[in-house]
Amino acid sequence: MKKLLPLFGLFFFATTNAQQWQALFNGKDLSGWKQLGGAAQYKVNKGELIGVSVTNTPNSFLVTEKEYGDFIFEADVKLNDSVNSGIQFRSESRADYLNGRVHGYQMEIDPSSRKWSGGIYDESRRGWLYPMELNAKSKIDFKAGQWYHYRIECIGSDLKTFINGKFMAHVIDNATPKGFFALQVHAVGAGEAGRDIHWKNIRVQTSNLKSTPVDPAYEVANFIPNFISPLEAQQGYKLLWDGKTTNGWRGAYKDKFPAKGWEIKEGELHVLAATGAESQNGGDIVTTGEYGAFILQFDFKITDSANSGVKYFVTEKENNGGSAIGLEYQILDDEKHPDAKLGSIGNRTQGSLYDLIPSIKHPNAKRNIGEWNRGMLVVYPDNRIEHWLNGIKVLEYQRGTPYYYALVAKSKYEHWVNFGMAAKGHILLQDHGNHVVFRSIKIKVLE
Repeated sequence: MKKLLPLFGLFFFATTNAQQWQALFNGKDLSGWKQLGGAAQYKVNKGELIGVSVTNTPNSFLVTEKEYGDFIFEADVKLNDSVNSGIQFRSESRADYLNGRVHGYQMEIDPSSRKWSGGIYDESRRGWLYPMELNAKSKIDFKAGQWYHYRIECIGSDLKTFINGKFMAHVIDNATPKGFFALQVHAVGAGEAGRDIHWKNIRVQTSNLKSTPVDPAYEVANFIPNFISPLEAQQGYKLLWDGKTTNGWRGAYKDKFPAKGWEIKEGELHVLAATGAESQNGGDIVTTGEYGAFILQFDFKITDSANSGVKYFVTEKENNGGSAIGLEYQILDDEKHPDAKLGSIGNRTQGSLYDLIPSIKHPNAKRNIGEWNRGMLVVYPDNRIEHWLNGIKVLEYQRGTPYYYALVAKSKYEHWVNFGMAAKGHILLQDHGNHVVFRSIKIKVLE
């Protein structure tokens, strides 16, 4: 989806004053570290820190005794076996959170076929923040027995990762301002004991920090609510909802924002619970502007058994009862709402193109009820369209093709002339009579 940036190489390492680095591992013993979580083995051999997997124990973490806020971290990593691992940063272990379970940011070490090494995961908290599907062109094939140079930059809310000088992931987040580093040995199943992870040249810099510039063509995952970062502004993103007012929105088929059924509270836009019927309380809301090709990002949170959706290419020309007509990114409690079992082969489930194309049920895209989800719609100028859920592309199609028309002909939209084919249309948030919450609604117009 994004233009590939030429490799950085190792130019930024040469500009760093070596005297500013602090060694975190002395190459001789585990001084300055302590173990939390599981009972994996950690040892030192020939200047390398080695973690060895053990069965029947949870994830293990070798943790720095000191905490760090802003920093640049580097380490060399090698796997001799196919075993998942990671480097925790700005992480915590508190008695008041899951009985002390280690949680926080992690730079992934992933030798599997999905190739998510370098991605940013939120251990024991929110899950994937930046899966490598967001930057697929930077994926690497992590090979056994080969050393890889890991670099993590944390300056304020700006988090970046690099492998062998190559940009991997960029997250903007302020959930944890400081914490420890930790070297993870992942829990393993039967027959997987004795697999090892090697680290060396572990060091950190905490002063005179300079963030490595990243080409704005790359995707950034911003988790600060209702905030456009300078990089996103450079990319062309704007808030579609300001987090405070009803500016830029009105009721579908109306000239004003609904007087009831919607509530703005603490930077969140709430669809209030009613009867569970479609557009029978406050009704749907639509943007005052119309959009053709664009990238739309939005955070949403559903309650038990809830139903809603984000529609696009809504023209309001149909003057129908119920919800206004348009292509729909489905928002649904798949486990409890009956709509999940209607339609055809799951095409009314979470992230689907409603009543037309089912979404892929990727395990890393799933969130629990009450947790925030991140949706994304990409509409290209050539009518290719993608639905994304929590950093995973869950479907793609192209409107106006014979396949598209065939799907429409077998759907509930078969009687609507030129359904979904307008050059431009409003973006709609659906009132389906269930409590659903939105925030961080932002858009980038594509040329």
